[in-house]
Amino acid sequence: MKTDKIEILAPCGGFESVVAAVRCGADAVYLGAKEFSARASAQNFDNDELIKAAEYCHERDVLVYLTVNTVIFDEELPRVKNLIINACKAHIDAVIVQSIGVAQMIKKIAPDLPLHASTQMSVHSLSGARALYEMGFKRVVLAREMTKEEIKEIADNCPIELEIFVHGALCMCMSGQCYFSAMLGSRSGSRGACAQPCRLPFSVGNFKDGYALSLKDNSLVHYMKELEDLGVTSAKIEGRMKRPEYVAAAVRACKESRDNGFITDETREYLSAVFSRTGFTDGYYKNQRGYKMFGTRQKGDVISASEKLLAKIRNIYKDEVPKTEISFEFTAEINKNPILTVSDGKNKVTIKGETVCEKALNKPLSKERCIAQLEKTGSTPYFAKNISCHLENDVTMPLAAINKLRRDALEELSAVRKKRKSYRIFEDKADLNFEKSERFLSRKYAKTKTARLGNAFKEFDIVFVPFYSHNEEIEKLLSDGFKIGVEIPPVVFGEDSKISKRLSELKAIGVKDVYCGNIGAVYLAKQAQMKIHGGFRLNFTNTLDLLWAEEFGFEDTELSIELTLEQIANLGGKIKTGIVSYGYLPLMITRNCPVKSRNISCRECGGKSVLQDRLGKKFILKCDGQTTEILNCVPLKVVDKETEFKNLTFHTFNFTVENYVETVEKHLDFNSNLLFSEKFTRGLYFRGVK
Repeated sequence: MKTDKIEILAPCGGFESVVAAVRCGADAVYLGAKEFSARASAQNFDNDELIKAAEYCHERDVLVYLTVNTVIFDEELPRVKNLIINACKAHIDAVIVQSIGVAQMIKKIAPDLPLHASTQMSVHSLSGARALYEMGFKRVVLAREMTKEEIKEIADNCPIELEIFVHGALCMCMSGQCYFSAMLGSRSGSRGACAQPCRLPFSVGNFKDGYALSLKDNSLVHYMKELEDLGVTSAKIEGRMKRPEYVAAAVRACKESRDNGFITDETREYLSAVFSRTGFTDGYYKNQRGYKMFGTRQKGDVISASEKLLAKIRNIYKDEVPKTEISFEFTAEINKNPILTVSDGKNKVTIKGETVCEKALNKPLSKERCIAQLEKTGSTPYFAKNISCHLENDVTMPLAAINKLRRDALEELSAVRKKRKSYRIFEDKADLNFEKSERFLSRKYAKTKTARLGNAFKEFDIVFVPFYSHNEEIEKLLSDGFKIGVEIPPVVFGEDSKISKRLSELKAIGVKDVYCGNIGAVYLAKQAQMKIHGGFRLNFTNTLDLLWAEEFGFEDTELSIELTLEQIANLGGKIKTGIVSYGYLPLMITRNCPVKSRNISCRECGGKSVLQDRLGKKFILKCDGQTTEILNCVPLKVVDKETEFKNLTFHTFNFTVENYVETVEKHLDFNSNLLFSEKFTRGLYFRGVK
């Protein structure tokens, strides 16, 4: 069981937030550079500002984590490499990443730099945590949708550090799996450019209004002690786009809860007033999902954050807080230069004074006077706990000289503390000149919602049927000449043992191929020694991602649906790659069903509800009893554009709501159904994302 205090980790969109976080008691901060940050609209930090922030924090014993938590394209990799090198020179303490390929590059050029897996990796299972630990990650930021019991399972069974969001905005969709903003307006959430369409009006059922995709802000600050006892390493506050006063209030609440076991009424007022959406929710953590978790930003919420209240919060962090204990040892002898040594327990600095001590003619320097001068550490992060003075009889020196000696010693100590870590850097080990292999379109795959297939599916090289299809159905398909694989569900909270057992059953009846859309699923499929087919949800967007997949043992993989034709054509590596070329794409996957926003029961819904936006567009809801996928209102279709895609091996038809596919007997008839559909989208392949 972990015994250290849980870390309070604060969001910093600009330097003022850094100051607010540190002075209010944060143990660590996370911030983004001007590029490759999942909060691209925040102020963020250029290289000089990053150095300034790191030095300020390290001087005050606060850790600094840099976010590189977006998907990365090949053309951006040289800039990412330079960012990592600069971050090492700025002595940051860890880097938070989304791209597995980029993580592999970081391990090569800066092997000592700790890696934290972003929540954008969608890790929500023990298998996912184990996979990352074995890949060399020090920490993983778990999905916000997890319950207390699910967090505990990972903490008890995997040595990787766990970071949990304890306060801030709660997306409707699992992080790393939202394509809503990208598909509607090319502003990708995985690129830090989310337009937040989920905060717009969406209705369900027979209702004509509502906000079915807007959740209240998450708040677990009251559970700091409980999370600490579970073995959670870090309590993370969301909010790099929010003002410094918000950061101050959230940090203060977390610190009070952790250190005292309660939050004062004043801090509770600050926390709720500075930002909320009609209150807060702990629904996921407590496993109490439903309509009470939904909420929007109301007029009253905005008014409560008055300038008078904000000024009161600013007053909390307006002054330096001396938190670092130091000790002084001062020596003064006649006709010698005085010497002052200062230590913080880890670092020791010795300074020799410029003025030679003299023999006192009247009143010699006393220990009391000397201590009084050395105690004056105001406006610095330090306070003197122990001061020892070794004074020769009748020695004296100007008090101004003692003051200068103290200032010089503390400046030197700060300089040492600012350079917290020195990393080995191997710039040449990250070769970004990728070998291009010619890939030719030769295979076609299908994913279906059913194991009842028409004969047309015999023409597919593999058909991935639902994971929990009846064994008898799968065995019959195999015996009838269908080439069958299975798809592990993209979200599998707490079901690792069940999935491993099921993979063994499937393997025993002749299934060899597994479609995996999550790193945890990949890990379990490899353990079962089955063929891994990567799904687009893995968000592979660069050659480094593909090289990792090849090394890990993938049979092949779909590429991200956010890549353009040109980007696809320029990818290197030898692994077989493909794209989704048809299907109602899942724009979100949620653990709290949108239908619950109206307190409609599953029985009342009957799986027939749809989501409607303010323009009347209807989005299909596909529920499996555990999660709900929100499908696009029109299907993706590029099957008639196959010749325009270069450097691909296969394409995938993704069938979710198409009932006719169960009876199609010939592939040509099947194509006709797709080619002549009236409404469709070309997706992002031709327009890309920001």
